[in-house]
Amino acid sequence: MVPFTPFHLGPALLFGLAFSSTFDLLTLLIASVIPDVEPICILLLDLSEPSHGFFHSYVGTSILAVLVAVAVYLLKDVLTNVMLKFQVSQKSSFKKILFTSFVGAYSHVFLDSLLYRWMNPLYPLKGNPFVGIMPTYIAYVAVYGFCSISFILGIILYLYKIRKGTTV
Repeated sequence: MVPFTPFHLGPALLFGLAFSSTFDLLTLLIASVIPDVEPICILLLDLSEPSHGFFHSYVGTSILAVLVAVAVYLLKDVLTNVMLKFQVSQKSSFKKILFTSFVGAYSHVFLDSLLYRWMNPLYPLKGNPFVGIMPTYIAYVAVYGFCSISFILGIILYLYKIRKGTTV
């Protein structure tokens, strides 16, 4: 199955904008898609590994969350200038960035764990106890529907905040 990373941006955009005092928007956007670097690399390098491997577990994505937080914090001056072009201005501490990074990365694993049988989200434990909670078709419709609707609502909220002159 090909990773469809853009879907993860929907919830990140909506919740990052709606709860901007709690989350750092850019960190949430980056952290919510960073686990899919793994399956993209596996596909591009034509490796025989499972597409949703170690970095689609809570252990693996914890490492990614820390790396994202450190990178965003170290690059925050440059990233602040980029975000200003989108009329987004947030003050963030390392604590806020780190928390946000974990929320974004863990949300990715959670959403994917509802869909992909071969994942081991609770690594080092084998198996995925979350697959089968609902029928496969319903899980795909629910996850992709949630992500798509979140993206649309996130865009609407962004445009509303811009129009009102409310900074994020």
